[in-house]
Formats: sequence, C-alpha cells, structure tokens
Amino acid sequence: MSALYHEARGNGPDVVLLHGWSLNLRVWDGLVRELAPRFRLIAIDLPGHGRSEWDPRASTPAAQAWRVHETLAALSERCTLVGWSLGGQLAIDLAAALPAGIERLVLIATTARFNAAPGWRCGAPRPLLARLLHRLHTEGEAAVEDFLALQASGSAPRTVERVLAEMREALRIQGGARLDALVSGLARLRDGDLRRSLPLVRVPVLVVAGQRDRVVRPSAARALAAALPDARYRQITGAAHAPFMSHPAQFVKVLTEFLRG
Repeated sequence: MSALYHEARGNGPDVVLLHGWSLNLRVWDGLVRELAPRFRLIAIDLPGHGRSEWDPRASTPAAQAWRVHETLAALSERCTLVGWSLGGQLAIDLAAALPAGIERLVLIATTARFNAAPGWRCGAPRPLLARLLHRLHTEGEAAVEDFLALQASGSAPRTVERVLAEMREALRIQGGARLDALVSGLARLRDGDLRRSLPLVRVPVLVVAGQRDRVVRPSAARALAAALPDARYRQITGAAHAPFMSHPAQFVKVLTEFLRG
C-alpha cells in the first residue's frame, strides 16, 4: 500500500497535521507559513483526499489509522499530532492504539461522538449526517460545497467569505476527495463513538474549540477535554469550525503556548 501524500516544511520539532472531511493538506498553508521558522510541519492528505490514493480494502477507521501510522513512522520519530474535525478523530485513534512517537495531541473542533446519544446530549441531531450522506449520493459536489459553507459560517461575514474562499482554493489546487472516501468519512462520523478510547490517550492534549462552531458544538469539545486523562481546553472567541483559518493569530498563540509548555 502506497504512502499517503504529504509535504514537509520548516525546521524544529515535528508537528504533524491531519485535515478534516472533504478537504486536503492545503487548508494548513497559512499555519505552516507562520510556524515553519520554529517547527517542522508535516501535512498529510488523508486516504482518498487530495493526492492520496483510496484503497477500498482499507476503508475502516482502524485501517485508515494504520495507513497514517505507516506514513508517519517513515517521517518522524517524535511529533505533536494535530487533527482537525475528522482528522481529530483519527488522531485520537492513533494516540490510543498506535501511540509510538506521539508526544502531544492537539484536537481542533473535534468530538468523541458526532451524533447525540444517551449520555451525550452535546452531539448533533442524527438527521444532519443522514441528510448530508443522501445529498452526497444525489448531488455530489453541491453537498460538499454546502458543508464547506456550514464549516465557515458563524464568524463575522468577511471572515466567513475569506475562509470559504480558502477552502475552495485548497480543493482547486490539491483536488477534492473521492466519493468512496467521502462516504466512508461520513459513515465514521455517523456511527463512531470514541468515548471508550479516551482513557487510553496518555499524552498531554490541547482541545481547541470555536465559540461559534455550528458543526461541533463547543460543549462537545469541552466534554471531550473533560474525558481525557490529561487535557486542557481553549475556546477561541468569534471562531467557527476552522479557528486556525478564521482566527490564525489567536490560534497560533494558543498552539505555541501548548507546544512550549
């Protein structure tokens, strides 16, 4: 199985970046430019996203985590692993089951369980993902475009426009995701529940939420932090689902404080 597509830039301690559903490593470009003088940033295209190939034999969450682990093992001996949204759930998988070389974890707009359930009221209503999955099959790119807009929404209007433009540009440059990968990712979000894995995460964790996130509620990110053995929670005022894009200065401040701590 081929290694996942990745790009590395900068000098210093390794920081590995895992993007969210339907996007690619280009969403990290602004953060990479800011941190490259102090850190070595390794951004990875998740399976079936951007320039990484999709293997239908490795479509389960465990198999996808293994693919990221194999790529990571060839690139870095020790790193801070940063995951955004779906990438954050994948980062939890790695830290819980394949922790070798992971020194710290940063989870951005991430939840242990996307859908609401008994004992997890902070999740999203179940029909949200069901509708998106249906639209993905019937409308394709239009469904992805609407989800991009949902991720950007919540911040000030000009910020929403800028973030949405950057997401679209990332897809134009790097390429979108295969339908199989999109369906697999949504199925994971719909069915996944990582609450039992959280006690297995033994490294320090930073959980970052956007105050106005309409995809992963801040209460869900706060509950995630509370359930991890060694985690701190930070909320970025005015930010939505992609705080590292909408509020880069505030996000970099929070991140670098954690990395230096």
